[in-house]
Amino acid sequence: MARWEKDDVLRVSRSDIAQMTSAAAVIRNCRHELAERSINLLSELSSEPAAIAEWQHYPEGEVYDPNSHSQFFFHAHPGKGQKAAERGHFHTFLRAEGMPIGVAPLLLPEFAVPDVPTLPPQAPPLKRGTRDEVSQLIAIAIDFRGEPIRLFTTNRWVTGETWYPAGDVIQMLDRFEIAEQQPAGVLNRWISAMVQLFRPQISNLLQARDENVMSWRRRHRTQVFEDPLLEVTSSLDIDLDAQLAFLERVRSDSADAVLRGAPALPPMAEGWGEGHPG
Repeated sequence: MARWEKDDVLRVSRSDIAQMTSAAAVIRNCRHELAERSINLLSELSSEPAAIAEWQHYPEGEVYDPNSHSQFFFHAHPGKGQKAAERGHFHTFLRAEGMPIGVAPLLLPEFAVPDVPTLPPQAPPLKRGTRDEVSQLIAIAIDFRGEPIRLFTTNRWVTGETWYPAGDVIQMLDRFEIAEQQPAGVLNRWISAMVQLFRPQISNLLQARDENVMSWRRRHRTQVFEDPLLEVTSSLDIDLDAQLAFLERVRSDSADAVLRGAPALPPMAEGWGEGHPG
């Protein structure tokens, strides 16, 4: 199990390394396939990547795997609501039918208060499967070249998800897999591999998410999951080439390895903007 230590160091076990190395091979193959076609990941989302519209979900109809019950979509916020380098981001989910046995939504005392107003979700996934429960795993931001630049988590109201504790969501990570070939096999393989390649960082972002949400709840005394001032709950800038190089360096070592960098609550965590269509 990966764990954070002092000086923002994440110690990664040999089993983590093996899982990440397999995912790295998939990412390299995806890059090679895209390069052979002289396109980037954005072209897998839309036939006109330059015309990707704000808030619209891509690919059209979203992507859902009926066997694993994994789901994802990509969208872009208005320019004022995201970092200048970001073209947009993927939201990844696991639906109830694919979740491990024993996971359960988090219940807080304020949930027992009747008629607590809830915000309309900013970016809800389309309903798939037979049950309503769905958990967001991680959001992955990409730049205008289609390269991943940031991982982040969001508050419950953003996607309208069912809120599961971090420990439960971490269990779900290994179950995220898009084996479907439609609408774009390389995109589906890439998004599945990204969750595994950055699994140690994602696990710790989820833990940071819970810590930040509970801290916000104590300080602001609000219905925290519906508070529009809390949108991004943890965030980490990433470098795909650095992650791949790290695996190259440590793959022949027998000891555990360390990654640098820690999740942080960014300034944008107090809201991305005004007015959010679904």
